[in-house]
Amino acid sequence: MESEEADRFIDLERLAAIGLRQARVIALCAAIGLALGVAYLVFTPPEYTAATRILLDDSLTKFAEEKDPTPARMQADSMILSEVEILKSARLARAVVLAERLDRNEAFLNPPLSPVSWLKSQIKSVTGLFSSRPQPSAGSAENARIGKAIALLQRGLEAERVGRSYVINVSFKSNDRGLAGAITRAYADAYLSDQLDANFDATQRATIWLQGRLADLRDSSQAAALEVEKFRAANGLTSARGELISEQQLADLNSQLILAQADTANALARYSQFKSIIDGGAENAVRNATIPADKGNSAVINDLKTRYLGVSKREQEIAARFGEDHAQAVALRREQADLERQIFLELKRLTESYRNEYEVAKSRETSLRGNVGKMAGQSSEAGQSLVQLRELEQKSAALSTLYQTFLARHEEASQQRSFPIAKARVISEAGDPVSASSPRKALVLGLSLVLGLFGGAGVGAFQEFRERFFRTGDDVRAALNINFLGYLPVIGARLAASPKPQPKTQDPSQPATPRILRVAINAPSSSFAETLRNAKLACDVVLQGRECKVIGFVSVLPREGKTTVAANFAGLLAANGARTLLIDGDLRNPGLSRGLSLAPEKSLVEAIVGEQRWQSTVLVDRTTKLAIIPAAVRGRLSHTSELLSSPGMRDLIEDARNNYDYIVVDLPPLGPVVDAKAFAPLADGFVLVSEWGATPRALVRATLQAEPQIAAKTLGIILNKTDMKKLARYGAFGGSEQYLDRYASYYVEQSGMNGKG
Repeated sequence: MESEEADRFIDLERLAAIGLRQARVIALCAAIGLALGVAYLVFTPPEYTAATRILLDDSLTKFAEEKDPTPARMQADSMILSEVEILKSARLARAVVLAERLDRNEAFLNPPLSPVSWLKSQIKSVTGLFSSRPQPSAGSAENARIGKAIALLQRGLEAERVGRSYVINVSFKSNDRGLAGAITRAYADAYLSDQLDANFDATQRATIWLQGRLADLRDSSQAAALEVEKFRAANGLTSARGELISEQQLADLNSQLILAQADTANALARYSQFKSIIDGGAENAVRNATIPADKGNSAVINDLKTRYLGVSKREQEIAARFGEDHAQAVALRREQADLERQIFLELKRLTESYRNEYEVAKSRETSLRGNVGKMAGQSSEAGQSLVQLRELEQKSAALSTLYQTFLARHEEASQQRSFPIAKARVISEAGDPVSASSPRKALVLGLSLVLGLFGGAGVGAFQEFRERFFRTGDDVRAALNINFLGYLPVIGARLAASPKPQPKTQDPSQPATPRILRVAINAPSSSFAETLRNAKLACDVVLQGRECKVIGFVSVLPREGKTTVAANFAGLLAANGARTLLIDGDLRNPGLSRGLSLAPEKSLVEAIVGEQRWQSTVLVDRTTKLAIIPAAVRGRLSHTSELLSSPGMRDLIEDARNNYDYIVVDLPPLGPVVDAKAFAPLADGFVLVSEWGATPRALVRATLQAEPQIAAKTLGIILNKTDMKKLARYGAFGGSEQYLDRYASYYVEQSGMNGKG
């Protein structure tokens, strides 16, 4: 049995029984939840959703600008997420508000509210009463309306990437279907216009900077050219025909020397320039290096530097948008450092080649200078002037070349600024929605029903958790480990309030008991009488061998029906021919005695104290010959327990044992007084009466544990006032409570037996 219970981790049968018991509660909560869902649908205004799709396509600008290599997947993801955030930005929302004049659209600013939104607004308005705000000016009021429109616009907008594509889905919800479509279309137009404006602004800033540099370079180039011409004229360095051969040779040597000096100076300048660049470190070398076009590795360096500039630009954009610690920015900086290292190595090799060229040019210049010295002696002023002239010409040529380069870049930037093409396009234009997107009726009703069912299950579980009473015989056996004697159904109020008509003349010694105390006699074939017979059988079996059995009927709490059960039990015994004496032992609250038709003049108290013989206090029912000793107490007694345990009570019981087969004693409840405990030594057994569904199990268990003398003599427990219609709900599957209706043919219930009173 224990292994089966261990294996059955979840008792499905018990859960099913609980569900059946709480079916009405669950159904009621489900109906309430469904009604709330219907109310929500009735009072919630519908919302319409319009959507458009935008494709990010860099190929649209391939004719206007040079294309970068295809970006990596991580970089592409970051770029698309950045565009999504741009769509959600307040700047773009403000552009849409101003374009559509939403700050003046009352239908947009004050849409109809759902019940939940209305409740929130009421709470905010109530809390706002306690905070004082200054009166806004006209300008601030206008800004407040624009700010409110922007907030509402951002709240209703949704922008998300479609799968892993380069498509962004933009949607907007509104209570007006036309407004939803117009705002969505305006968002797409504003986004494309924003891209054009961003490209134009970037190109405009580059153009302005290039214009400033062009002005400086033009002035420098013109000044260098003018200086060359002035120096030439001042030193008479013009060509002349008819000169001497020596002069011509000297002129040729001078020309060669000048060229050699120019080459040496050029090589030295390049070598010094690149050496200073190399000495400045890798980072400055990469940024400041000028790549010559006459070297074989210039294409490699140019390619590396182009890649370096592209990576630097992308890193600055990522860092500006997401911060320098962003994963994409960190990766780009690593790639940038690697390119710096490669460029630096190439520059080192290039510097070494320039050093070799410089040494060769210097050797050639030295040789030519020796020849000229031999021919002309010391260096002449003309030679020095010629050298200075060449230097000035070189400077002028360099400035002119730099000016032409910047001029070409300025023209290119000017052309790109005038090229009106964005890197995105609308591939699905938003239309006015046809049907409402929310609330979804089926979803709301289904969710309301499910929540109602869960709520009903919770309420039912709470009620089951609060269940602390006896419902079935299994509860009795599990909690108390005593014999269960059966169920006594509820006796109807109509039956209890309709005493049988009495004859006009009546013997005082033969009282008429009320009908509620004669249920088992008037309906001997009822389930009520059958339970009492089961109790009699249990008494006979346990107390077998005793000629007279003294049985006390007790309960834990008052008004559990022990007096009714005791009287009917005694009446049933007497009706079956057994000599039975019924004693009202509840001296403080003699409910049995009050139920008699006549007020007795002699009672149990007089018999105990010896004022009367106990036989003179006995009243006999004329129908069943049941002997009754009433307890007509006049006034309150505080020592009733002493009376019940006195020698007089002991003598009465011992004497009565010789005249009766059964002595049934109706005793006070166990909780409030100790009378039953005082009478326990005189009793052979006790029958405990507990009210079905009302007496807590813990209280009964604690009471019996506190009264071990009574617990040891307890013959069993009867569950009184049982609602037989509800009993089947609490029985386990396969238990006898599930099949009570099949026993109906064996019982003949008296009218009013099962009613509730």
